[in-house]
Amino acid sequence: MNTDNKRDHGGGLDAAIARFGGQKPNWIDLSTGINPVPYPAFDIPGPAWTNLPDSAAVDQLENAAREFWKVPDGAAILAAPGASALIARIPALINAGTIGIAAPTYNEHAAAFAACGWDVTPDSPNARVVVHPNNPDGRFCDDFEPAKSLTIIDESFCDIAPNRSLIALTKRPNTIVLKSFGKFWGLAGLRLGFAIGDPKLIAKLSALLGPWPVSGPALAIGTTALGDVDWANQTRVRLLQDANRMDDLMTAKDAKIVGGTSLFRLYNVDDAAKWQNRLAKSQVWSRIFPYSGTWLRLGLPAALDWPQFAASL
Repeated sequence: MNTDNKRDHGGGLDAAIARFGGQKPNWIDLSTGINPVPYPAFDIPGPAWTNLPDSAAVDQLENAAREFWKVPDGAAILAAPGASALIARIPALINAGTIGIAAPTYNEHAAAFAACGWDVTPDSPNARVVVHPNNPDGRFCDDFEPAKSLTIIDESFCDIAPNRSLIALTKRPNTIVLKSFGKFWGLAGLRLGFAIGDPKLIAKLSALLGPWPVSGPALAIGTTALGDVDWANQTRVRLLQDANRMDDLMTAKDAKIVGGTSLFRLYNVDDAAKWQNRLAKSQVWSRIFPYSGTWLRLGLPAALDWPQFAASL
């Protein structure tokens, strides 16, 4: 497995512009699964920028998270500077062994465990990572068997389907559910994520992150956004409509639906690299994969970008 610092990810728009030309404001980046209509920005109080984050603000954020995700009593919550920061530290929570991570999936999990001396295999009864729903194919893993020593459930994309969440499993020992704020709320640059689960493991994670892991602005925005249930409900409806619109456009061009979520769609095409190049000539950036010559993944355009995307096809 590729475990260096140049792992395949979405993004890379600057490199695409250098290759295909154009100006950044004219490009549509559909290579990620980030909501293109983010939670509306608001004025951040001055102290959130100038003061060290205080414990009361952290408590407010974590209480909002507990309510929004219906976290079971007894499960602990830790806010962090993005889910990626948690993924990088989780392998150090227990002694290295064998970790089960079924591919293809989000590649940072395997890389993080391998870097800490773990052996990564498709399955293991002792430790396991499940991405739910999976990235890039959107599969839900409702029927998996939790591992004995460590179970990590990455729900970075699960806020599009809260009824499918496995948050109830955080009552079990040795279990952590990861949540990403940036994707569903469309504020990836804010860098905010959560680990929820076994209090002993969460306490170890907290010590690894050190003091003040979450910025004052992230605390303020996260607390408000997690309390805005109406926005979340309306966003789920819009994302589903837009995902269906994307499917209609793509299948009309003979692409076959492989899967995905309402934040990103995965298609089978005749030649993924040719598709990516053709879209890029119209300044639309997409995601292809080193392990598949036919998979093309597309995020959703913002409202004003749909005509450009349709024309690129």
